[in-house]
Amino acid sequence: MAKVTTSTLEKMRVENDPITMLTCTDASFAGMLDAAEIDMFLIGDSLGMVVQGESSTLGVTMDDMVYHTRCVAKATNRALIVGDLPFGSYQRSPEQAFENAVELMAAGAHMVKLEGGEVMADTVNFVVERGIPVFGHIGLTPQSVHALGGFKVQGKTEEATDELVAAAKALESAGAAGLVLELVPNEVGKRVTEAVSIPVIGIGAGPFCSGQILNLYDMLDIYQGRKPKFVKNFMTGAPSILDAVKAYASEVKSGAFPAPEHCF
Repeated sequence: MAKVTTSTLEKMRVENDPITMLTCTDASFAGMLDAAEIDMFLIGDSLGMVVQGESSTLGVTMDDMVYHTRCVAKATNRALIVGDLPFGSYQRSPEQAFENAVELMAAGAHMVKLEGGEVMADTVNFVVERGIPVFGHIGLTPQSVHALGGFKVQGKTEEATDELVAAAKALESAGAAGLVLELVPNEVGKRVTEAVSIPVIGIGAGPFCSGQILNLYDMLDIYQGRKPKFVKNFMTGAPSILDAVKAYASEVKSGAFPAPEHCF
């Protein structure tokens, strides 16, 4: 199986070949997801909730992220690995972001992800210019959940949509290799995706993005907490976890997921 790289992602975007992405936090799942040919793994700070049992992502540390990144990297041969920079690990300065990005790359990540729009453009540029690929994250940004007033759909007004488009363009100009776009109406997902020339991976952002991501613990119905509308339980009717993951990949590739009931 050919290794997925940033060049692969760009080729898939241009050819309208939907990109498949799932969160992953350990070696066992990494090996299984790789066998199912999932294109990208995100070692997401959502592990604070689904693995550590916390009520939010805010308590996740760099040590946590380095540990889980190393676990995933040991069992991954094909997928591109994205390591999340946790809350407080990059907001202070571009230099802080670079130092912590180096830690994730040394642990086995192929790129890092950070949250925020135009305010993070200089930080993205600083990290990218020093040789580390960066994925942005806009829309609902879980690390800012308290500032946003909770887990709410973003981009519900024309002004808010324009701000998201501007954020996506600013991050692209800064050198971001792609974006995660979370919890926005379908048309906002379409506008943002069409506004930039980098992959936009949607999570609750509709069917018009360059690809889709879900939390693995949600789509396998492992996490027992409240699940968002955009989640589908792929274990329903699946004879095994591997079959469920393959079904997810197949439905993303065919456009069957997300269906209207998973959209806003």
